[in-house]
Amino acid sequence: MPEKIFEVEIVTPEGVVLSQDAVSIVAPAVEGSLGVLADHAPLMAELTVGEIWIRDAEGEVTRLATSGGFMEVRKNTVRILADTAERAEEIDIARAEEAKRRAEERLRFRATGIDHTRAEAALERALVRLRVARGE
Repeated sequence: MPEKIFEVEIVTPEGVVLSQDAVSIVAPAVEGSLGVLADHAPLMAELTVGEIWIRDAEGEVTRLATSGGFMEVRKNTVRILADTAERAEEIDIARAEEAKRRAEERLRFRATGIDHTRAEAALERALVRLRVARGE
């Protein structure tokens, strides 16, 4: 029996990042990872920094790095309004490595005037971007 499909759309302030049919999606909700299949009950969830995994009917998986947003599930449609969402091939690894290095340096030296919460968030975003870009 073929798996049921549903529509997935991911939008950022820059525009539509992805619009495709899927058989499953896993997203990083604030309360933990959230998986959705066809005919899922309606819901709204806040997303956090992490990876979005989308599997299509052929078994291909698309991974995206996100820095948060909101996900709505309704009538076999998943819409994600994301702060950012990047496919692996769109991620500049050198830039992500530099962001990681800067954040680690800020956290290591604990300099006065450094917002440690922002530095920790920057480190987390950089690590997710690197993991998605490298396929880890």
